[in-house]
Amino acid sequence: MSYLTNPLFGVFLSLAVFMVGQWLFKKSKGFFLFQPLFVAMVLGIAVLVVLGKTLNVSTEQVYTQAYKPGGNIIFWFLTPATIAFAVPLYKRNDVVKKNWAIIVGSLVIGTIVSLFAITIVGKAFGLNQIGIASMLSQSATTAIALPLTAAVGGNTAVTAMACILNAVIIYALGKYLVKWFKLKDDPVGAGLGLGTAGHTIGSAFALEMGSVEGAMAAVAVVVIGLVDNLVVPVFAHLVGLG
Repeated sequence: MSYLTNPLFGVFLSLAVFMVGQWLFKKSKGFFLFQPLFVAMVLGIAVLVVLGKTLNVSTEQVYTQAYKPGGNIIFWFLTPATIAFAVPLYKRNDVVKKNWAIIVGSLVIGTIVSLFAITIVGKAFGLNQIGIASMLSQSATTAIALPLTAAVGGNTAVTAMACILNAVIIYALGKYLVKWFKLKDDPVGAGLGLGTAGHTIGSAFALEMGSVEGAMAAVAVVVIGLVDNLVVPVFAHLVGLG
């Protein structure tokens, strides 16, 4: 397997499966299950499993020794990509200044409520401590959620899956949720909701709706990341998870 340890393998695999996802998404005319990020995740895992069986090694070995060196290069770009949300935020900072109290208050309260909800539902479904800890930071974007999950003793793979599923679901149901919750005439509420629940994909969808929605989604991604970093470790400790 030594010839696969070149970081270019992980980079190439990531780009290849994502391009397949894009092709399927266009061919299916936007069918939500073919959302490129979701397809790339599923197809990438399948490729690693097949490689492991072909080489007679575990999938974990293929992941850590072959894919991860290149995958880490791509993961590095998540941080500057997250910081790039400052651009739409800067363009509509007038709306942020006008509604900052509502924005911060709603996101802080929503985050705290979601942590209690995750813990209660997780225990109801029999999840162990690691499973619940892995879900606490899923409201943050992946670049923030993964190290935060590691800090509270969770499984980062589960967190990554939760973040991606959040994005796929919001992309699929975003326009319906905006309609059901009567947010079509409330760009601030629509943007905050899409950014909070759908992270980067939700923010991209919000930007398609309008500049205010996009700016509010960017605010949500940034503020939720900050709130999670402050609240999740404390909450995990208080409920005996950290």
